[in-house]
Amino acid sequence: MTKISSIEGRILYNSRGSKTIEIDVKSEGKFLGRVCAPSGASVGKYEAVSFPNGSPEESLRILQENSQKFIGLESSDLKGIHDTLKSLDNSTNYSKIGGALAFAVTIASMESASKAADEPLFKTLSSESSFKFPFPLGNILGGGVHAGPGTPDIQEILICAIGSKTIEDAIEINLSVHKELRHVLEKADPNFTNGRGDEGGWAPKLENQKALEVSVKACENLGFTLGKEVSLGVDFASSTQWNEEKQKYVYDRAGFENSTGEQIDFAANIIEKYKLIFVEDAVHEEAFEDMAELTAKFPNTLITGDDLIVTNKEILTKAIGSKSCNAVILKVNQAGSLYDALEFANIANQNNIKLITSHRSGESIDSQISHIGIATRSKMLKVGIVGGERIAKLNELLRLSEHDLIRGMAEI
Repeated sequence: MTKISSIEGRILYNSRGSKTIEIDVKSEGKFLGRVCAPSGASVGKYEAVSFPNGSPEESLRILQENSQKFIGLESSDLKGIHDTLKSLDNSTNYSKIGGALAFAVTIASMESASKAADEPLFKTLSSESSFKFPFPLGNILGGGVHAGPGTPDIQEILICAIGSKTIEDAIEINLSVHKELRHVLEKADPNFTNGRGDEGGWAPKLENQKALEVSVKACENLGFTLGKEVSLGVDFASSTQWNEEKQKYVYDRAGFENSTGEQIDFAANIIEKYKLIFVEDAVHEEAFEDMAELTAKFPNTLITGDDLIVTNKEILTKAIGSKSCNAVILKVNQAGSLYDALEFANIANQNNIKLITSHRSGESIDSQISHIGIATRSKMLKVGIVGGERIAKLNELLRLSEHDLIRGMAEI
């Protein structure tokens, strides 16, 4: 067993150019784990606070003042490291030290432990003897808070190569659809600027239905059949449309409003028409009964909670009781520490709730979540398609394909 010999941090920038923190954990003076914390734009109200008072500098100051509390801990003792963090912050949402700090410290510690053990991080995180690759799920067309005015209200239209037998083929197909969609958009609008949103999806000036139609056309132009070689997914991010005062979903860009019932019908029609495999946050973050209605109606679609669940095990338990979803997004920094996130993953797996490990819109070039997706038996890995901070995760999957411990693709 190896002990932490130093822990240090610095201020860096994420893919949106916003300040964040990077943490170095070193064991036995030589085994370095290094993690830079991401951040989201579509943020659930119940997820961990990234930084106290929005200040990465404050998180870093707290770490520097308390670094000695981590020295001498086993770098592989995830619970011990988690407990030390909680001794500094007894809040439920890491409001005192910041969830970003908990994220970076715990993952960096486990990466240091994996290097000391000379094994890949996914193996350090799991007691399983064999593993499968999650299917890459990537944003091909973006709107909402991830893109600018004039883009669709729907936040993400995604592609997943559900027919692929290898990780190499799955990544290649996602890339090919993304490239073809650019050609479709340029043909439809010669003035299209090739603008992209935060996660690399094209950001055209289109209304929702037209955005879905051009995405289908890109797939068909390549000879793919929806539901066979590829499937589309949609992240509605409906909490961004929900108007509490009106009790309606307000689609400003498209110019309409939905009542609760109309929103359920709106989502259901899109699921049916476009044969979606993945649907995220089709209703707002507290609409458990409405999500349950969609889950019951579409058992073969991943009706997925993100803002609804925010990688919180207590909220997940509530959702399981009300049958509000059959899949959940796992974002470590929503929970705070990696220990919190793995507890959440265990509850999901024990209750047949399928996991989709996900990046954030403001990302780093780190690739540890590729390992986390494998270790948690995630069905999909939502990490984008293009952009250096997205490709880093996909390239790590390709490196891991050389490992004998990982065989084939997950069963969705």
